[in-house]
Amino acid sequence: MRQKVMFIVPYALWIILFVVAPLALIFYQSFFDINSHFTLANYQDYLTSPTYLKMTLNSVWYAALITVVTLVISYPTAYVLTQLQNRQFWLLIVILPTWINLLLKTYAFIGLFSRTGSINQFLRFVGLGSHQLLFTDASFMFVAAYIEIPFMVLPIYNALIEINPSLLNASKDLGATSWQTFRRIVFPLSMPGVKAGIQAVFIPSLSLFMITRLIGGNRVITLGTAIEEHFLTTQNWGMGSTIGVVLILAMFIVMFVTGDTREKGGRH
Repeated sequence: MRQKVMFIVPYALWIILFVVAPLALIFYQSFFDINSHFTLANYQDYLTSPTYLKMTLNSVWYAALITVVTLVISYPTAYVLTQLQNRQFWLLIVILPTWINLLLKTYAFIGLFSRTGSINQFLRFVGLGSHQLLFTDASFMFVAAYIEIPFMVLPIYNALIEINPSLLNASKDLGATSWQTFRRIVFPLSMPGVKAGIQAVFIPSLSLFMITRLIGGNRVITLGTAIEEHFLTTQNWGMGSTIGVVLILAMFIVMFVTGDTREKGGRH
């Protein structure tokens, strides 16, 4: 019994200090205005303001686009990785960019997309002239998808690698084509990985703010940008906390919708 308590106490302290307490503080702060007076006006303003509602729709829209683009790229990538002999090595190559600081990667793309960057230099070299690549929706989507791809590939890869090979062999023995095997066995059994990947990409994409500023040039305004603005510029922590509460609720909704309650099938 004492050993169980010894293991539980550090975990419980971690959860209380770094999960429960911050969430409670954000929820508490959302009920105060800029003058530290208790109010419900923050929620009223958020729900009635066209600016915040448009910002929310923008956040959901761009997060959904990033998730779809990432999924379209990541699923074939994960599937091909499972077919390779040295798949652990190639998987390492895919996740290697996650070892690099996010800010460094963002600045690297600024160097690539700028007017004097490598891409425009190449375009001028082949006679296509210089183009405005930075501070566009396309550049924002490209960089965001690039950064999120490893977080989509990993759960899908893990789901695919856990599929029992005997199921695939049985499908072939029964005369199924490769497409039928994929559609009826591989894809359904990989859905837990797809859902986990959607959670890992969609939820962080809702609150992007650094990439929107440095790559999108504030053309893309998200809830994450609004939170940064309220906390660091306007000092309206109450409104910033209110938007944070909305984001947390959105994250729980996404987790609930994409949650997998079925018993996992695999090699066992």
